Amino acid sequence: MKYSSVLTASAFTGLASSSALVHREAGVVTPSNAVEPWKRASPAAPNGYAPAEVDCPSTRPSIRSADSLSPEEEAWLQKRRPNTIDPMRDFLARVNIEGFDVDSYFDNHRDNISALPNIALAFSGGGYRALLNDAGALAAFDSRTSDSTSEGHLGGLLQASTYVSALSGGGWLIGSIYANNFTSVEAIINEGEDSSIWQFQNSMFVGPPTSGVQLLETAQYFQNLISTVSDKGDSPAGDFNTSITDLYGRGLSFQLIAASDGAPAYTYSSIQNGADFSAGDAPMPILVANERSPGELIISLNATNFEFNPFEMGSFDPTTYGFAPVKYIGSNFSSGELPKDQGCVAGFDNLGFIMGTSSSLFNQIFLTLDTVDSVPEVFISAVSAILGRIGRDGNDIADYSPNPFYHFHNETNPSADKERLTLVDGGEDGQNIPLNPVIQPMREVDVIFAVDSSGDTVEEDDPSQNWPNGTSLVATYRRTSSDIMNGTSFPYIPGQDTFVALGMNNRPAFFGCDSSNVTQGNNIPPLIVYLPNSPYVFWSNTSTFNKLSYTIAERNGMIQNGYDVVTQANATREGASNWPTCVGCAVLSRSFERNGEPMPDVCQQCFDEYCWNGTIVETSAPYTPELLLAEVNPDSGVGKFMPNVFGLALVAAVSGHLMM
Repeated sequence: MKYSSVLTASAFTGLASSSALVHREAGVVTPSNAVEPWKRASPAAPNGYAPAEVDCPSTRPSIRSADSLSPEEEAWLQKRRPNTIDPMRDFLARVNIEGFDVDSYFDNHRDNISALPNIALAFSGGGYRALLNDAGALAAFDSRTSDSTSEGHLGGLLQASTYVSALSGGGWLIGSIYANNFTSVEAIINEGEDSSIWQFQNSMFVGPPTSGVQLLETAQYFQNLISTVSDKGDSPAGDFNTSITDLYGRGLSFQLIAASDGAPAYTYSSIQNGADFSAGDAPMPILVANERSPGELIISLNATNFEFNPFEMGSFDPTTYGFAPVKYIGSNFSSGELPKDQGCVAGFDNLGFIMGTSSSLFNQIFLTLDTVDSVPEVFISAVSAILGRIGRDGNDIADYSPNPFYHFHNETNPSADKERLTLVDGGEDGQNIPLNPVIQPMREVDVIFAVDSSGDTVEEDDPSQNWPNGTSLVATYRRTSSDIMNGTSFPYIPGQDTFVALGMNNRPAFFGCDSSNVTQGNNIPPLIVYLPNSPYVFWSNTSTFNKLSYTIAERNGMIQNGYDVVTQANATREGASNWPTCVGCAVLSRSFERNGEPMPDVCQQCFDEYCWNGTIVETSAPYTPELLLAEVNPDSGVGKFMPNVFGLALVAAVSGHLMM
């Protein structure tokens, strides 16, 4: 059975009168607070892409133990948590939880914010597939998106969230949004081909389109990548090894950060100075990577998980168990201190480099450059020189030299005696949804909305490949059985066959509904709302490595599909009419428990429907999904009329496929 989507577009020009009528009847108004994508913070690095010595602050930077949150994060939370309350109250009022008085509940607990829900969003990896599917989800959660606060939609969850974690392709999305002044997905899409970012018509091995702000021809583009990375290697401020991640991260920057020169001076730490983040008006973005210990080729679940937040980079794992100030990670720390004869170095935390670190598995594409016609020989030679220095087996590393954790926690830190710290793609240990930062007990998160854009299935007959099947949740669950989790508990998760057999790979599922029935640990873990990529209006199971360019219509179709995935076609999917209510119940569940409040009957009904009930299935049939809605055809030409992707009802009307 097909279902109807009721997403509508914001105002735009160039449409036939019949199309405009469909839009006008929708009554949509473009939000006045939509952020234009080209407005961005100023570059913060002192010398472009090359790290440079700067004056140290009055309190010299040092490495701290991971037994607490940083003072900076604690101070930021004092602003952010209160700012989530009004959006959360508005969201919960809209989703209509029968028997629950939103105003009374929030008024009763207004003097104790910790009694109220603490929300996190987590966006998986999966290359451009993940970036675009995750972007649709982010747009659905964002109250700035046109019509996202209408009945059946989920707008406001972003504004009500404290943390947003991401890795790999999901990290490209979040890094891009924050690099461009916490813009909205809709603001980017509204610019169409005139947008200075998200122009994926050319792969990074061709270079950006020459229209708009990106003015470099292909040869100039590659020369820019080489020269800026060479500047880092030649910097007099220290001995900075370069890797393919440097080149790759520079290429990403041209696509994701609105700057004509590829944003060589944009740093991750500069996010802390952005207007929205510093005022507590935006969630904290956290990107994830894994450590590749010396001599290690296969990344196991016991690999140390590293996070990058606007204040710090480091790990809660009991191996490294420490954090460095991300602004100064190019400095020559030793035993947790910066020696008095060493100056402070800034600019190492280039935003493209950190996005590249979290997605460094894509470095492997550089091994096949000799098969790509557009790549000049000088660039292939530069890549070959790097591979000759680090070895082909190390092609996926990002080199953090000097190692910030040199001689720090010598007894447990696998790289304590190494001057290099080598990090790799955050999903290489199987945890392709970045849950580790937001399940840490000290962050006290109550619910995580986990968007899974993984390509777990490998069946060769399309459309059965490149869909998620719960593998990432299984990996995090298995990791809880080892000491590496430091006593952090997690919901029980079944095997992949159970996900597929019970349909939990095709529609939302809740894990950890009973907080007492979780792995042994020192805390009550968050409830996990699992949101797997599935086909609604577009075949969004594109290849991670073989699909590196997208037309505007394809890009928009992927984003539209991601919106439908997390809203269940705005609650029009069969059996999903109560979906927004159930999302509200998931938000409130831990808060109800903490405050000794009874669960409304409607929430219990939601939990009966969406919570995994403990059933285990040993085998499952092959997963061969069908589209749930009328297809947005990227070859139909419809996409070119849609600078705003959020208009499925309009698209369907134009193409004659609207099904009610």
